[in-house]
Amino acid sequence: MDNGASSYRRFRDNGDVHGLDEIIIEYSDGLILYLTSVVGNIQTAEELAEDTFVLLGTKKPKFREKSSFKTWLYAIGRNIAIDHQRKYTKKSCVSIEDTPESISDEADVEEAYIKKEQQIIVHKAMRKLPPKYQQVLWLIYFEGFSSKAAAKIMKKSLRSVESILYRARKSLRSQLETEGFEYVET
Repeated sequence: MDNGASSYRRFRDNGDVHGLDEIIIEYSDGLILYLTSVVGNIQTAEELAEDTFVLLGTKKPKFREKSSFKTWLYAIGRNIAIDHQRKYTKKSCVSIEDTPESISDEADVEEAYIKKEQQIIVHKAMRKLPPKYQQVLWLIYFEGFSSKAAAKIMKKSLRSVESILYRARKSLRSQLETEGFEYVET
């Protein structure tokens, strides 16, 4: 898939519903996880991701190709999430838990357990950071966006995102150290 752009073009211009299906399959999980970092609730994030895809399917906004398709899609999702937050200011947190993987060797089990515990600690610490810190960390480290793409999604300048990222890392490190997490420089 051409970063989703060709599938969207097929859907928008030719009415090929399979193009929209491909986009949903390719991007729904990542979009839901990103929106969870925005709204703080996975059920709400799932609904907002669905709203994002419904908007694509009904209003068919024009993709101008000024950024990657994924960046454009996440920006639409973020705007929908912000509109939602304006209407409903209540926030609730849901811890993020991954399903355990089946591992055969005892050493691997122990290593996987320690890694899982570390992930839980990092997610809990991130939840205590301001929302814009959570968003920038999520976009860059969990979704793999560049600072430039994150800036487009968050509607900030590149310099602003880099500054937020610096402060977010510093705050996360401080939060982790407060909780007794041993930080190892690599």
